[in-house]
Amino acid sequence: MLMSLLIKNIGELFDGRRIIRNTCIYVEDGIIKSIGKEEETDEIIDAKGKFIMPGFVDCHTHAIFSGYRDFELEWKIDGISYKEIAERGGGIGYTVEQTKKASKERLLRETMKRVKEMIKHGTTTAEMKSGYGLDLENEMKMLEVINKIDKIDVIPTFLVHAIPAGKNADEYIEEVIGEIIPEIARRKLAKFIDIFCEEGYFNVKQSERVLVEGKKYGMTPKIHADEFSCIGCSELAAEIYAVSADHLLMTDEKSMEKMAKAGVIATLLPAVPFVLNTPYPNARKMMKAGLKIALATDLNPNCYVTNMQFIVQLACYKMKMKPIEALKAATLNAAKAIKMDHLVGSIEEGKKADLLIMDSPSHSFIAYEIGRNMVSTVIKSGKIIWQSEE
Repeated sequence: MLMSLLIKNIGELFDGRRIIRNTCIYVEDGIIKSIGKEEETDEIIDAKGKFIMPGFVDCHTHAIFSGYRDFELEWKIDGISYKEIAERGGGIGYTVEQTKKASKERLLRETMKRVKEMIKHGTTTAEMKSGYGLDLENEMKMLEVINKIDKIDVIPTFLVHAIPAGKNADEYIEEVIGEIIPEIARRKLAKFIDIFCEEGYFNVKQSERVLVEGKKYGMTPKIHADEFSCIGCSELAAEIYAVSADHLLMTDEKSMEKMAKAGVIATLLPAVPFVLNTPYPNARKMMKAGLKIALATDLNPNCYVTNMQFIVQLACYKMKMKPIEALKAATLNAAKAIKMDHLVGSIEEGKKADLLIMDSPSHSFIAYEIGRNMVSTVIKSGKIIWQSEE
């Protein structure tokens, strides 16, 4: 039996591309069937003139980990660099130690707590990366947990994140290519493959080897690029036709143009420069070069953000994106960055009814009103999965 839903009296609707006023949405069995036409239905939601938009797509997260790093906060305030924090015993290495100790049950429990916070703030689809295991057993442990997460659509990525203690980068790359990638692919645990291409981590040549090998095994390449330096990582993204290049704080114009020509999505993570007090990506220059921009939280122990509304606000105030540009980047373009735009990211006939009813009269309030969760109702595949107490 088909279950149907009508959301009526929508004051303003952002469909992923444009604004539509005074409309309605009709849903059958979790799929959007029509926009602007009232139909006979089992359930009616009166939006009471509120703003409605697609569910946020958080296309870059490290949401699965164990061990918080709040102890780093004072170091950041004192101006200690990312590299120095790692040398003091913080950083990725600390999280790797804690995550290796954690059982699958604990990792699932802790990650689901974060997922519930993400839902509460409007996220209905998220990408999640491994990368805090650094060996076959623990990378698989993380990916197995990621594949168990429910409530929202979760897209798994295998991330080559850092050099394990006691090994050099080339030794680890050989292990990744010869052992880890084939087994992850055999078990179909990851849709994407990613690597931290950066000085002190993995160089362009090493990154290319990993991403090309992952591609051979059916994993689509993504890349952490140009976060602290511009050493050719974003150009590599263009050369291998990666679906996205992420961070891009230091990207030059030549690389922007190459990525735009290759169709690479520029995934920007403005909460990272916010917590590290570093320069923000030049979003306007990227758009001028023809790049499609996606936005994401980069939720991780260094940048603990579950709220995509805050990311939109940072994009507007710190990267000079217009509200409608930032909302598109956080929905439709973010879905493109994880190859989910055929299902989610916009309000269109045939797509999943992943919808947010916002406690605001228009789209501009998402950037304008800072520090309040504006989500009133979260609808995933046509079903309400969270509502505010009001």
